[in-house]
Amino acid sequence: MNIAEELEKLNELHLSGALTQQEFESAKATLLAKDRPMAEMLKKILNVLSSDERIWGMVIHLSQFFGYMIPLAGMVVPIIMWQVMKHDSTIIDRHGRIVANWIITECILLILFYILSFFVIGLPLLFAILVLGIVFPIVGAIKAFQGKTWKYPCSISFFPVD
Repeated sequence: MNIAEELEKLNELHLSGALTQQEFESAKATLLAKDRPMAEMLKKILNVLSSDERIWGMVIHLSQFFGYMIPLAGMVVPIIMWQVMKHDSTIIDRHGRIVANWIITECILLILFYILSFFVIGLPLLFAILVLGIVFPIVGAIKAFQGKTWKYPCSISFFPVD
């Protein structure tokens, strides 16, 4: 029997006079309290996910990988997330600045190394920057989840990180 059916039976008993108003309210509160632990647990999980700066920092770093699914999304999504969340927390703002600095630096280096690839030296550099484009967000996400900030090495500070 589900809760709705049990509540209906309680109401019928109350309307027939078998239960007083106080007994009805007490039984109803007891019945509704059965589902309360699950609802409370879900509410706590949602609060943690929505307010936890570590998780948002990690997601900002990992959102760079959207570019592998949708072209340019790896550049746009992290910056939009940073702009939306930066007023909520200085830690999220710091992670967003780190990621934005890396995205701009990576674009500049990709263009430069592409030009240099005509002189052969750019080919290994292109490969290196592509590998770093995978490694740096993963390391940054791990550090963010640990509650630390990690500036990507070789990243130019267009947006100063405190």
